Amino acid sequence: MIVTEDQIRDEVAGAIKEHRVMLFMQGVPEAPRCGFSMQVVQILDALGTEYAAMDILPDPRIRQVLSAQSGWPTIPQLFVNGELVGGCDIVTELYEDGKLKELVAAA
Repeated sequence: MIVTEDQIRDEVAGAIKEHRVMLFMQGVPEAPRCGFSMQVVQILDALGTEYAAMDILPDPRIRQVLSAQSGWPTIPQLFVNGELVGGCDIVTELYEDGKLKELVAAA
């Protein structure tokens, strides 16, 4: 079955809307495929946060659609309550400041 770009766009938008905390990453939480994705997974796990994740690697259009929608060029991308939090650097900074815990707890 051929997947269209519109279907990918709908899947990305649906995942952001459906999940309170949504991580777009390279690989899956059990097997991240890049260090930045691994770091964000470790942070979310350390906070005990329930989250959903989507691997952007199976189809390069996922990354293109996601970055076009979020305005953020890099992966991973973390969304909380439908809003982009940011990538690895911002997530790490918020975690170290204690603000990420508040953000995901309030979600």
